[in-house]
Amino acid sequence: MSIFAKLGSIFNEDANVSATVSKVDAEKLAAAALMVEVAVQDGEFDEAERRTIEKILKEKLKLSADDADELLRKAEDKQSQSIQILSFTREIKNHFDDQGRANIMEMLWEVVFADKEEDNYESNLMRRIAGLLYISDKQSGDIRKKVMRRRNLL
Repeated sequence: MSIFAKLGSIFNEDANVSATVSKVDAEKLAAAALMVEVAVQDGEFDEAERRTIEKILKEKLKLSADDADELLRKAEDKQSQSIQILSFTREIKNHFDDQGRANIMEMLWEVVFADKEEDNYESNLMRRIAGLLYISDKQSGDIRKKVMRRRNLL
């Protein structure tokens, strides 16, 4: 099941599956927190990065504007309290297949290029995240180029 189907399916499930809901919520929070982590690597979390994350949460994860805003606030809190990315990547690695993890990397690269620039701190973080998600440097580079082409940066 793709990441979008997996995360989107929560909204079509019965109310009696609260354990699944909290598991998927944890996965969404981990993904959002990683996006915030990437956004703050260059020393500032600017409006372009914030809008990009909100757009990804609404379009890719099928959240309403209010839900996306709430998730982003929670992700900022979680990210500011965390001293390492390992807990976020572990949550994603344990719950998504190869394609799902690749989709997460694509979302993260979207955040990197939200301000149309990639700095050394962001590059370093993306390389660490790729390794922790078992995504090869080549695959991460291919995803990076895909995002750059989409944003007309190549």
